[in-house]
Amino acid sequence: MQPVRNQPTPPASASFDTDERLRWVERVARLMDSQFQLPGTRFRFGLDPLLGLIPVIGDLSTFAVSGALLLTMMRHGASGAVVVRMALNILIDTIVGAVPILGNLFDFAYKSNEKNVRLLKDHYATGKHTGSGKGLIVLIFSILFVVIGLISWGGIVALKALYHYLQ
Repeated sequence: MQPVRNQPTPPASASFDTDERLRWVERVARLMDSQFQLPGTRFRFGLDPLLGLIPVIGDLSTFAVSGALLLTMMRHGASGAVVVRMALNILIDTIVGAVPILGNLFDFAYKSNEKNVRLLKDHYATGKHTGSGKGLIVLIFSILFVVIGLISWGGIVALKALYHYLQ
């Protein structure tokens, strides 16, 4: 069956706002990046920097949440270019966030999940969300799993060094 032409389509932003799965993405991104506010200030932070204080496990868990958000956004029309930008945001957050002390401070400032939601909203607003980023998923997740592996390996090496140091 062929689609009927010259029929008005709903505004792109309305489809983003009315899709429950995309609203879920927005809520989770807020929880991870800016759910809480430091009393008496405008400074906001989320679970990402707090979880990042737990070596290895915290970084892997925030990486997993960001990956799930990316996958959901890909399923809802993020084009290849937008997916690459989103994946780069996640990689930057994961790699720099894994650096002791500096990474913890970085996690408070760099809000990759909210940046990715903004990218997707802008993508919807321009009406380009009818495509799919599925072709890039294997490459992106391969890179992300390599990053997870490197973080895990680094954590194991650090724990072994600490163990030998304490002996």
